[in-house]
Amino acid sequence: MSEQEVRWLTPSQQVIWRNWLNACARINEQLNADLRPHNLDLNEYEVLVVLSESPGHSIRMSQLAEGSNQSRSRLTHTVNRMEAEGLIVRETAAHDRRGVIARLTDKGFELLKTAAPDHVASVRRVLIDPIAEDDWEGLGRAMQAVLDAAGAKK
Repeated sequence: MSEQEVRWLTPSQQVIWRNWLNACARINEQLNADLRPHNLDLNEYEVLVVLSESPGHSIRMSQLAEGSNQSRSRLTHTVNRMEAEGLIVRETAAHDRRGVIARLTDKGFELLKTAAPDHVASVRRVLIDPIAEDDWEGLGRAMQAVLDAAGAKK
């Protein structure tokens, strides 16, 4: 692409882009810090949530990766740590014997129930409360447009 074909960001777009990058980093930083007392990080918390919302608290690893927004490789590392802590177990899929199912243990579910109130309070403090109510619909539309453009599943 030649220099003349590049659609450079306008100054206001550049400010918004940088603010978005910084806000995402700060939000994730704070959410991770607030989960640390529970010996969890945000990736692990999302795994617990996806499993808790799945029938029988179990799901195929490929679906868990998608649901928790992690690559399969990253998820494998996350699950290894969580399995060592007794929060989840991996089992061979009953139907095809090739797939792997992750299942939430009672210990993992109890940890989620303990961590969830603190996590929700953290989400409210770092994201929900600072944004004016009338800005939420616009933010929602903007994020859905980004997801749609990326071909993300709803």
